Amino acid sequence: MSVAKGTIKEYSLFSKELGEEMELLVYLPASFSTLYKYSILIAQDGRDYFQLGRIGRTADALLHDGEIENLIIVGIPYRNVDDRRSKYHPEGDKHQAYMRFLAHELVPYLDQEFPGYHMGMGRALIGDSLGATISLLTALRYPHTFGKVALQSPYVDEHIMEAVRNFKEQQLLELYHVVGKNETEVPTTDGKTRNFIDPNRELQALFKSMGYSCFYDEFDGEHTWKYWQPDLKRALMEMF
Repeated sequence: MSVAKGTIKEYSLFSKELGEEMELLVYLPASFSTLYKYSILIAQDGRDYFQLGRIGRTADALLHDGEIENLIIVGIPYRNVDDRRSKYHPEGDKHQAYMRFLAHELVPYLDQEFPGYHMGMGRALIGDSLGATISLLTALRYPHTFGKVALQSPYVDEHIMEAVRNFKEQQLLELYHVVGKNETEVPTTDGKTRNFIDPNRELQALFKSMGYSCFYDEFDGEHTWKYWQPDLKRALMEMF
């Protein structure tokens, strides 16, 4: 039986916070209708999630089988490695402005354009590596705006641990957190290698000790799309 395919449309939104035109890739399911309401998933590394992660195809199949609720996926592409780091990394010069863009500009735009639930639990953020980091930090800052976060192999440092420790409204967030068992020497954009698995285990222990609602798993694999792509099916099913 063939699966009906959703459409991916390109939109653009000028961000005053960032002072630039932001490109958006928006997946609408095959059965899309303004008569229904939709949960909204916002993906950092947006082009990667559609091309390397094939998230649209995964959603098509899950929606066809009735495995997930109505869902719109909004991908935000990055321009290049430097642009990505400046927006996603906790020490990036556009990091704060990017979080404000997500909460104060993108969400009102999506609420206006698409039939969403207009509440935190109706909106989720997803990202891989630094994209996961910025997703988590944004949800910790705006928990009433974003109620769910999927973290695929997040970059974790003391800045992230501190933000998680200082957050006091755990009941507002649902987390999905995975990392690869072989992520011991990951090449990073600054030309170094980092151990990802140990900091992620510390982060998970912190989530647990502080009572966060969190699904956690360690997959057999490395810090690449080869492993994040097959994980997306479960991530979408856990969140939606």
